[in-house]
Amino acid sequence: MAAMLYKYKMAEFGPDSGGRVKGISIIKPVVYGNLARYFGKKREEDGHTHQWTVYLKPFRNEDISVYVKKIQFKLHESYPNPLRVLTKPPYEVTETGWGEFEVVIKIFFNDPNERPVTLYHLLKLFQSETNIMLGNKTLVAEQYDELIFQDPTQMMQQLLTNTRQLTLGSQRHETDFEEVERKTLNSIISAKKKIRFEISELNERLKQSKEAIHKFRDEIKKLEEQDGEKDDIIGM
Repeated sequence: MAAMLYKYKMAEFGPDSGGRVKGISIIKPVVYGNLARYFGKKREEDGHTHQWTVYLKPFRNEDISVYVKKIQFKLHESYPNPLRVLTKPPYEVTETGWGEFEVVIKIFFNDPNERPVTLYHLLKLFQSETNIMLGNKTLVAEQYDELIFQDPTQMMQQLLTNTRQLTLGSQRHETDFEEVERKTLNSIISAKKKIRFEISELNERLKQSKEAIHKFRDEIKKLEEQDGEKDDIIGM
């Protein structure tokens, strides 16, 4: 369906995709990362210790293949065919391994006039001590990001605003990003309060220091005046 829509839009708008729509900004949030599960021991045939899946998916429940042509995952060079290309969802690659490395994720769009977007993800395999103590079997390392289309072409604008639901249910993620956002905002608010308090304390100390300096200056002036009077008496 997405390929047919792409061909139709290309025919409708021509090679320049209808030109740029100035003053328009469309944001498409995405989630990317990896899951990893430990085998329990090193595999004898290749020394691999984990199975992992690296992925990119929409944050909201929508079929991004309407405007995404393909997603390319570049794995470590030690893997056979390290450049994996997916043209339809789910955009994910599952492999096994023993080491962590950076995965380069490149998103190509159905509108050839839109530049590809490159994301970088450090593939994580090993659980933290906290997760091990909590008994978590699967490691989750994912993050939220946003694809921002500033002044898109007319064709891209229509593709971005005519996506359909990917499933009947809501989009689920391994990470509760709303909770992460709440905690982050609370941390920022708490930090701001702490900074305001520290600034208030510093201002009070500065005020006291200024008052002490004025007091010392007045005392020095009085002493100098007294020394001057003594000199006058001696001179007489």
